Amino acid sequence: MNASEVMRDTRRVGGSGAGRWLALVGILLLFPGILSAKDKAASSASEQLAFGAQMAQRNLWNEALFRFRQAEKLEPGNVRAMNNIAVALEAIGRFEDALTAYQRALKAEPNSVELKRNYGRFVEFYQSFKAKPKAEPVIPTEPPPGGAF
Repeated sequence: MNASEVMRDTRRVGGSGAGRWLALVGILLLFPGILSAKDKAASSASEQLAFGAQMAQRNLWNEALFRFRQAEKLEPGNVRAMNNIAVALEAIGRFEDALTAYQRALKAEPNSVELKRNYGRFVEFYQSFKAKPKAEPVIPTEPPPGGAF
C-alpha cells in the first residue's frame, strides 16, 4: 500500500470533519456520563478514605497511601487523611516520612485521641528501631561441610 492509498483509506474511514463532529456529538448524547467524568473521578474524600482503608486491610499499602493522599488533596487539612498517610508510610517502612506525617497531623489536630495513640505507638517502635545497631553481614571463613558455599 503506497502513501496515496493510505490517505484514501484514512479519508474513507475518518469521513469529513463535519461527519466526525456529528459522530462525536452523537456519542456524547448517548453517553452523558462522559461529560461528567471529571466529577466522577474526583470522588469525595470520604470515599477515598474508605477505599484506602479497604486496601490497607488487604496489605496493599502503596494503593492505600495513594488513596489517603487523594483524600487529603480533595479535603486539605483532613486529620483522618493525615493520620492514615502516616500509618501507611509506617507500614511501607518509610519511617522518617511517617514521623514527619504524624508530627504534621498532630500540629493540625493536637487533641485527636486516635492520632495521639498511633503516634505514641510509632514513637515507641521508632526509638527502638533507631537504637538497634545495623547487623554486619556474616562472611564465613571456612566452607561449610560438603564444600559449597
